Amino acid sequence: LKFNTTGESKKVKKSSRLMKKNFEKIYNESIKKPEEFWQKISDDIFSFKKPTQILNKDKAPFYKWFGNGITNTCYNALDLHIDEGRGNKTALIYDSPITSNKKKFTYKELKEKVSKFAGALKSQGINKGDRVIIYMPMIPEAVVAMLACGRIGAIHSVVFGGFASNELASRID
Repeated sequence: LKFNTTGESKKVKKSSRLMKKNFEKIYNESIKKPEEFWQKISDDIFSFKKPTQILNKDKAPFYKWFGNGITNTCYNALDLHIDEGRGNKTALIYDSPITSNKKKFTYKELKEKVSKFAGALKSQGINKGDRVIIYMPMIPEAVVAMLACGRIGAIHSVVFGGFASNELASRID
């Protein structure tokens, strides 16, 4: 076996070394000073309201992280990129080895689909905190469904489509 170590492969190797070096530094920081570490991280996570308390230890061992912070995973995954001028960049690439279907979605296209699906969920009475089971194959619509749940604050769980009915029922229960 011979590996190509020129061109892109050299870039990948260099990038991997940098990631490994940074990973160890980041990991060590997270272990040595967890509250300071997560305070810095929260700046990138909380788009709506930054938490004023990172870790509440009042009811140990039931710790509460970021208790008064407000964020939205869908907003972070889509809207931030659009707001920062990357709306026409590729956000999702679907490449099915089974059907050979290939499709790319931009952040704007994906947000439009997610917003429509979120509206459909709301019209069915699904609200923040409600639970939604996503029983779909890994197709773009599954990603849309997950992000739509995040957009409205619903809790989702993806269930593998190959389970027998009794196994599916036990997972839903």
